[in-house]
Amino acid sequence: MKLGLGLYRDSLNEDNFKFTRQAGATHVVVHLVDYFKGKNPKISRGSELEGWGTTTNQGKLWTYEELIEIKKSLNAHGLIWEAIENFDPAHWSDVLLDGPRKKEQMEDLKTIIKNVGKAGIPIIGYNFSIAGVWGWTKGPVGRGGAISVKFNENDIDHQRPIPKGMVWNMVYDPEAPQGTVSPVSSLELWQRLENFLKEIIPVAEENGVRMAAHPDDPPMDSLRGTARLVNQPYKYQNLLDFVPSPANGLEFCMGTIQEMSEGNIYESLDNYTKQKKICYIHFRNVKGKVPKYQEVFVDEGDIDMIRVLKILKKNHYEGILVPDHSPEMSCESSWHAGMAFALGYMRGAMQAINKEVL
Repeated sequence: MKLGLGLYRDSLNEDNFKFTRQAGATHVVVHLVDYFKGKNPKISRGSELEGWGTTTNQGKLWTYEELIEIKKSLNAHGLIWEAIENFDPAHWSDVLLDGPRKKEQMEDLKTIIKNVGKAGIPIIGYNFSIAGVWGWTKGPVGRGGAISVKFNENDIDHQRPIPKGMVWNMVYDPEAPQGTVSPVSSLELWQRLENFLKEIIPVAEENGVRMAAHPDDPPMDSLRGTARLVNQPYKYQNLLDFVPSPANGLEFCMGTIQEMSEGNIYESLDNYTKQKKICYIHFRNVKGKVPKYQEVFVDEGDIDMIRVLKILKKNHYEGILVPDHSPEMSCESSWHAGMAFALGYMRGAMQAINKEVL
């Protein structure tokens, strides 16, 4: 098992590279989508209900040269680039929406995968979702008044329509006509996913890249008039069975799996690690399940994190674990403090498990 940290495009700088190594992490998951802007990302910035902003990257694909430049910067600080998390909505809006530019965008995604493989980055995480991550509210609801996020179906209109020009909670076309995205059924969305996988997975396999599917957060049956795909643990298997391949894998988000109304996180983790299908893990904790849950510090939620690590060791998991979210601590650098707390807990627990102390 390896310890990693997720960094956003605007936070790819020397100070954060040093912070990552100082906290004991060796691997990095990079978010190239511009949704958390600023040198020091904060969950308290922006509004999930109104969207994560506008992407202006139509036709601006991630080039090999751009990827190599970032990789060299990471390597110079002793860090390994393990994965890219999420495609830009501008790159695959019509793939998700089954729009007129779908074929063109599928070719763009294939080009991106080829560039990623050429750059030696082994994993691309993705979330095949129309509504995306939406419906959270945030505030001083964490331990000691820490800023954290929560979901409560009663706090929002969870079927609030998606305006045209938006997908995955970002605006990709500010000049889109008035109106809203048409409802999408579960059958329609699974068919879109199957078509996506049948085209993309062979290209990924040929280029040495593993595609890692993130589950739906929040794991509702539907959100904003559109179906959800992996909102129960067993549905991951459906996705894997569409296109059996070493390149068809999972981004196992522990918090999201725990939030689901059915299933058992320990059984799911055991199952998918035995299959060698987990590419990397979001190691975070929550309290509660849909329709009401809250993200909490790594040491206090409903998940027994030590039990998780024991399962991973038993099944010889050799991938990375990253604290994808953490409540923010009350200090000048609140994001860094929250991540340092999570990384310190994880590093200590991993060392203890490896030495069979726990």
